[in-house]
Amino acid sequence: MEVGKPVPAPEAPRPELARSGPPLGEEVHWEVLEQTEEFRDLVRRRFRFVLPATIFFLVYYFLLPLGNGLAPNLMKTKVFGEVNIAYLFALSEFVMAWVLAYLYIRKANTVFDSLAAKVRARAGKGA
Repeated sequence: MEVGKPVPAPEAPRPELARSGPPLGEEVHWEVLEQTEEFRDLVRRRFRFVLPATIFFLVYYFLLPLGNGLAPNLMKTKVFGEVNIAYLFALSEFVMAWVLAYLYIRKANTVFDSLAAKVRARAGKGA
């Protein structure tokens, strides 16, 4: 590629960026769509996953400062070398966040996306 030359456009649009839902110009009655069983099921299932995951995340996250404040001797306990329990717990929070993200993505790909597709299809039919 040479400097100053325009980059050619891709051959075909990427399918993952394709528009979904009702055709352009078609009106969607969102209030009616919100009352459908498909939409309520999607919201209910997402809530049943997200609420416990959020509570778990917040409890786990605040255990480190609480542990340092309430049990400093425990948190200072050396595990190997200069690494103590507090350092390991802090590092485990990164692992926990990635695991929660993975679980959400897996659930979204297997459950939430199919439910959302049903809601979008319903929106295309005029709810």
